[in-house]
Amino acid sequence: MTAPGQATVGEGVRAERQIAEDPGAAVSITTFTDPGCPWAWSAEPFRLRLAWLYGAAIEWDLRMVVLAERPQDYIDRGLTPELMADGAAAIAREHRMPIDTRMRARVSATLPACRAVVATRLRAPGRAQALLRALQIRNFAGALLDEPRTVEAAARAAGLDPRELFQWEREPAVRDALEEDMRLARRPHPAACVLDHKLANWSGGRRYTCPSYEVVRRADGVRIAIPGFQPFATYDVVTANLVPAVDRRPPPASVEEVLRWAGEPLATQEVAVVCDIPFEEARADLGRVALEQHVGSDGLWSLPAG
Repeated sequence: MTAPGQATVGEGVRAERQIAEDPGAAVSITTFTDPGCPWAWSAEPFRLRLAWLYGAAIEWDLRMVVLAERPQDYIDRGLTPELMADGAAAIAREHRMPIDTRMRARVSATLPACRAVVATRLRAPGRAQALLRALQIRNFAGALLDEPRTVEAAARAAGLDPRELFQWEREPAVRDALEEDMRLARRPHPAACVLDHKLANWSGGRRYTCPSYEVVRRADGVRIAIPGFQPFATYDVVTANLVPAVDRRPPPASVEEVLRWAGEPLATQEVAVVCDIPFEEARADLGRVALEQHVGSDGLWSLPAG
């Protein structure tokens, strides 16, 4: 039996995979995101800290924005490989998440990766978050999201059979669900429109940027929209106000505890934010207990096997 506030191995992965309704969850957080968005990747430390603090009190629901249905969509917006590399470098410097900032041969559509996440959400909901994470890791390590081999490798990393996944993607229900995700992302909650600078244009008006949250208290249906990338305090204050009776877990005792809880490789910044310690301290502590897979100017850490 686990003592209050003590993490169990892989608990972070399990908490993040609560896509189906959980009767024990106090709040439901719908996340509007896209595996190709560097801001969504930069916000991963905040999502993980919420998962640490609130555990099973939060039910997570993924919705795909689909930033680009085809590579030409980026080009039409003036986003060349050069500009995207420069932007990624600036975001990596500011938010300290591992990103390979070398210029790519071309821009890539995010639709295939989004479709894979939606298919998994419908057919293997416990693996949807893991697949999204695996796609993000590969994208920001330099892979192209619209290449089948990228989705295939991410599927295997998430514990899925790629052949099954590609079959799921052809189902009409997946097509309809993906279209519904895109529709919802392009109809922001009215309260979100007050923060218009956190929204983006599309041909029919304004849409959510990534990541955007809609947080719902399950007891009475109160809904609060948090559009776009925000400081952690924003997410924390909203959640704490919706469920003040939920006991928050205290900070972890060590970086090793965080890696065991997560059950998957984490970036230095993710560990630092969950532990609420400086980046440099987290990196030094990780170097003593974990192995690093280098990406960009940082990397992803995991505990040695065994």
